[in-house]
Amino acid sequence: MKIHVLGGLVVQLSSGTLQLGTPKQRTVLAMLVTHPGQLVTVDELIDELWPAEPPPSAVPNVRTYAANLRRNFAAAGAPAGVLLRQGKGYRLCVEAESIDVHQFEVEHRQARLRFDEGALTRAVDLAERAVGRWRGPMLAGVPLGPVLTARVAAGEEQRLAATELLADAWRRAGQGERAVPLLRELLGRHPLRESAHSLLMRTLYDRGDRAEAVAAYERAREALRGELGIAPGAELQLLRRAIDGPEAAGPGDAAPPRQRTAADGPGGPAPTAVNWLPRPVTDFVGRGEAIERMLAETRRVERHTSAVHVIDGMAGSGKTTLAVHVAGRLADRYPDGQLFIDLRGHGGEDPVAPAAALTTLLRQLGVPGQQIPVTAACRVELWRRELARRRCVVVLDNAASGDQVRPLLPVLPGTVLIVTSRLRLTGLDVGPPESLPVMTPDEGLALLARTAGRERVAADPEAAAEVVRRCGHLPLAIRLAGSRLTRRPSWSLAHLAGLLADEVGAFGQLSEEQRTLAGVFATSYEPLSPTARRVFRALSLHPGPRVSTAMAAALTGLPYGAAAQALDELVDGHLVEEVETGRYRMHDLLRQYSSELSARVDPAADRRAALAELLDVVLHAALRAAERLEPDFIRGQVAPPPPRRPDLLDAIGAVGVEWLERERAGLVALVVRAQEQGHHGHAWRLARTMWRFCYIRAYFDDILLTHARGLAAAEACGDAHGLASMHNYLASAHLRTGDHRAALDHVTRAVAICEREQDSDNLFRYRANLAVVYMFRGDLREAVAVGLESLRDPRADGGHDLSAGLPNLGLALATSGRFAEALRIHRLHLYWSRIRHNDFHILNALAHIGGVRVRLGEYRPAIRLLKASLALRDRTGHRYAEAEVRNDLGAAYRALGRLAEAQREHELARALASESGERYVEAAALNELGRTLAAAGREDESAGRYREALRLATQIPSPYEQGRALAGLGEHFARTDPAEARRHWERALAIFRRMGVPERVGVERRLAELHASG
Repeated sequence: MKIHVLGGLVVQLSSGTLQLGTPKQRTVLAMLVTHPGQLVTVDELIDELWPAEPPPSAVPNVRTYAANLRRNFAAAGAPAGVLLRQGKGYRLCVEAESIDVHQFEVEHRQARLRFDEGALTRAVDLAERAVGRWRGPMLAGVPLGPVLTARVAAGEEQRLAATELLADAWRRAGQGERAVPLLRELLGRHPLRESAHSLLMRTLYDRGDRAEAVAAYERAREALRGELGIAPGAELQLLRRAIDGPEAAGPGDAAPPRQRTAADGPGGPAPTAVNWLPRPVTDFVGRGEAIERMLAETRRVERHTSAVHVIDGMAGSGKTTLAVHVAGRLADRYPDGQLFIDLRGHGGEDPVAPAAALTTLLRQLGVPGQQIPVTAACRVELWRRELARRRCVVVLDNAASGDQVRPLLPVLPGTVLIVTSRLRLTGLDVGPPESLPVMTPDEGLALLARTAGRERVAADPEAAAEVVRRCGHLPLAIRLAGSRLTRRPSWSLAHLAGLLADEVGAFGQLSEEQRTLAGVFATSYEPLSPTARRVFRALSLHPGPRVSTAMAAALTGLPYGAAAQALDELVDGHLVEEVETGRYRMHDLLRQYSSELSARVDPAADRRAALAELLDVVLHAALRAAERLEPDFIRGQVAPPPPRRPDLLDAIGAVGVEWLERERAGLVALVVRAQEQGHHGHAWRLARTMWRFCYIRAYFDDILLTHARGLAAAEACGDAHGLASMHNYLASAHLRTGDHRAALDHVTRAVAICEREQDSDNLFRYRANLAVVYMFRGDLREAVAVGLESLRDPRADGGHDLSAGLPNLGLALATSGRFAEALRIHRLHLYWSRIRHNDFHILNALAHIGGVRVRLGEYRPAIRLLKASLALRDRTGHRYAEAEVRNDLGAAYRALGRLAEAQREHELARALASESGERYVEAAALNELGRTLAAAGREDESAGRYREALRLATQIPSPYEQGRALAGLGEHFARTDPAEARRHWERALAIFRRMGVPERVGVERRLAELHASG
């Protein structure tokens, strides 16, 4: 797949060009394409489509546009799952490299790097390719909202910068004749672009055409005066004077003359070049984008003001290394001095006062001690005068605050200042900081190879990757690990990875002489306030990847506001990261450091009590969300004690299903931690609270894990109700993933416990679930019998009892061929669902009725019902059984001769089933796909799908799908190998007769025809 946005939106696939659809549909696609691989929320799409006032139907409209795009992708032959609906939005699953604007940006960036290095031939080649990708305006013909408008504007600016870079590279390579027409064309479209005017003047002057260079200046001056009423900028005026001066050897690439001050005296002495930078590391890797941003920003502002860059990040992220590297890259352009001072913002010593820092920096510049003023104000004045007569790079490392840095800021052009800090510095008014993330996996591997040895890493790349992962991709940790390996030549990478996996001793492996990772982290932890230190230690008690303000308050017993203030302090110190408002995450190594601190400082009883408080708040918040899915029911099932911190629940406020999605990983981890730490009641209750959400979104692995832990917890505390509940809901996940034996065992145990405890309400519900277990095992008679017995049970008068019994019985009746009875049951289920306004049961009832209509040959009404069920799924986010609905929809399309649409639905059903682990649904999708391919005359492909279905159905086992696969293979062999056809049909008939399903009639007829033909 190739996607073009530079000159209009075009998506090219191997089978042709994607149909883009309506203008608003193009806008949705453009938003997804410009954010490849990223989640674009429905709210963001609405803001882009209707920036002023969205209509009431905005959300369903966006869903429709996305659904249409999915269909268009499938029709064009795109891989299944290229456009996914996830959580609150959509994700276009394509590689950024397949989009031309990304390729342009990479080529432009690399061209700039090669240009700065003097590799002009390579720079020209890359710049030509980058500029050549533009076929017209970006996203031409697509309606643009605020985000896309800004993206197009940024892209156009990059296009102009790339064009100027190409012209400059041609000029320096002696190809000015190519640069001049390119620049004139650019200025014809952008006559006020001073950088292009300057470049044109330089190019003409380099060619010896002084008169035309002067004329170019006059055209620039007229354009600026006529349009803006201003004179040309300083650079153009300097060039004009240089062209006129008899002593000028040509403007070339010389930096603008430094400004002189009265302190220089007449003709002032040239400053002596000095270099106080630390020795740069020899193994510097990565950070290419950060370096390019800083160099580009320096180039952008250096003629008008001093460039100031602030680099912040957590301890060990490589801030100083990056600052020294960038300073070295700038040394040629700022040759008069490279200064460096450690301001000691962290490390146990008192921070360096600004006045003392000025003394050090002035002495580095060569100012005699007796000439340095006594007062701080006079030192600042002298410092600025000295910088004004030089072109210098200054690194202020390890800053403690904005107040410490502010007196050291230069005020005139000619200086680049690079500041590093672990804190978020405020009050500098210098633009956003360069906040360093951890390294990418590839950067981490490259750094490990340089520190431990390339051969060593190449010999065991998997272990090397594990070492980097265990180091959390943190540069300092990787360097320390590489140093450890260097000092231990007999150690293998796998051995070190194993040591780092030991949570108790990992930090001991990340040390070098007196330098340890724990010691570096301690210099960030110790200056914190007592409350912030307490919160930092407590955060590691939450086993999940994210923690909210309310959770931190629960862990520490703090009021919500006090916890928020402490978290702000941790964010400012780069000890936690705020990933969204009120939600935080901690780097893995910092989490480990926090855990070790907590184990050393906090009593075990306090830690256990803190976890109990967290579990209580989380359970009650999750119950609020779960009540959206199981209203008037879930609280009775869980029966929680009263909340201990209602103030925190008030702070959390109303939560919905998406809260469960956002917190899912943390909730699963908390169930496991609760069971491990002996909080058994919380463990099984939290697992049950999550069940409906996990079930409707097909998170069956989560159900298996949480309910197995919940089962162990209920056993440990002797809670019979919890034990029966865990058995029942474990069965649901085993059933959906094809383990029918385990499903039957768990439901049977749940029923037995209810009978023993005389729990009549749950006894009916769990017995009703036996019907669907029997159905999937192929025992349809028992399934129908159990289902009917459950409905006739006089105790079954509760609404939730019917919600379990009706759909299960209807499915068993339909599979048995009792379609009229099945329709009555499913319609009763639909009626029950509507009067209770239960979307989950409405969409299931619609799908079940549609499935029966397909079996009855009523294809058009079936399609309407199935599409309605899918639309309701899109609206509510319920993904449960979507694969089955799409499979039935494909069967209806096939019967109407719409084979391409049928194939698309079957393939999507197969992908969805495979993703959620529903193996019997995957087998059904393979069987239906086999039938559709056979109808299209693609016999060999059809047979392949039937064989896949047979293998899968045999493994599960699923007798019904086994029989269907065998019957399909019989049809495949009927024309070419009657004996093989007979063998497959006879095996299928034996299964169908044993189950009592209507498919036996068709197989019997085919065997009779085969016998009659001899």
